[in-house]
Order: sequence, then C-alpha cells, then structure tokens
Amino acid sequence: MVEPPKPVLLSGGNPQIPKGEGDGPVQAYIAAMPGWKSAAWARLDALIARAVPGVRKAVKWNSPFYGAPDALPGHWFLSIHCYARYIKIAFFDGAALDPVPPVASKSGTTRYFHIHEDDRVDEAGFAEWIRQASRLPGEKM
Repeated sequence: MVEPPKPVLLSGGNPQIPKGEGDGPVQAYIAAMPGWKSAAWARLDALIARAVPGVRKAVKWNSPFYGAPDALPGHWFLSIHCYARYIKIAFFDGAALDPVPPVASKSGTTRYFHIHEDDRVDEAGFAEWIRQASRLPGEKM
C-alpha cells in the first residue's frame, strides 16, 4: 500500500492544503498540522461543530474558515492559521464578543486568540465565543 504524500508545510509550519468547501478539506488541514497542534485543533473543531450545528467549513488561502449555516454565502465568522509556536484564531467580528478575545488586530473589529502548546483552553468559554460569533454577520471573503 502506497501512502499519500505528506502535505508541504509553509513558512512557520502552516500546512499547504488545496482550497475547498466542506469538512473534508478542513479535516485534511487538521491532519497535516504539525505536532501538538493537530490534536488541539481537532478537539476545538469538534467543539465548533457541537456549538454551531450545521457549521459551514472551507479551506481558503491555506487556512480553515468557519461560517454560520444561515449566513450569506462567503461570510465567515472565524478562521485559523498555524504558526511555528501557536495556533492563531481570528474572530472576524471579535470586538463584538463578550468577553472580547485578548489580542487586538490592525484590521477593524477582528480579534485574535492564540493557543500555545502548554495552554489550557477554557472550552466552555471558547464555545460561548463560537456561539456569539456565529450569530454575527461575519466577514465576506
């Protein structure tokens, strides 16, 4: 049996995954995340699916995107990007969340949450951010 080729990791360790709509490309991205990041994001991806039944998923620009099931086409509330030392979660309308995610952005209302290897994520708090973010208009991309 021939194993499929391993995905290329771009600068900083972000997997290079072909763009695509649906859960399949997102799961391919998660599987290709290096080290601890794969298991950490798999757990949070499942939490997102539970918090927002019918969540839309896609991979664009080598990053997973998440959209509310009833959002306008092309509108997304969250994306992630894999860096060498952490996972960067972008809440596109994050300034409207309560509490506001901790890392500011230079781009309007976007706020970030970073996860490092030894961090313990408050999954109940994260799920609440997800529920709140999914009810906002999201970012058109």
